[in-house]
Amino acid sequence: MAFDGTWKIDRNENYEKFMEAMGIGLMKRKLGAHDNLKLTIQQNGDKFNVKEASNFRNIEIEFTLGVNFEYSLADGTELSGAWTLEGNKLVGTFTRKDNGKVLKAYREIVGDELVQTYIYEGVETKRFFKRG
Repeated sequence: MAFDGTWKIDRNENYEKFMEAMGIGLMKRKLGAHDNLKLTIQQNGDKFNVKEASNFRNIEIEFTLGVNFEYSLADGTELSGAWTLEGNKLVGTFTRKDNGKVLKAYREIVGDELVQTYIYEGVETKRFFKRG
């Protein structure tokens, strides 16, 4: 499938502002901007296996489209939600357990890049990944 493969972070847009909106402290924001994130994605029908490797942690997430699951961000923020597929775009809707606010997430292939977009409290960030 289109998302399959290993993706390395190439660049960010507005990432520090987004992390600030999420309530992440200054030091963690500075470190997070240089996390060297690598995603390995395998899709089998409506099931996904995503391995995240960064300077801070290595985790493996398995999810099925449309099925709620629990997830923790690198800063420890706990979320609950699900991914769906809308056209060629993965759309995630996650609710923070600490304050009930919603984080929207999108993953799509644009040209030869994986573009991951997050929107929280009206602040949008984009992270661009290259195959690697």
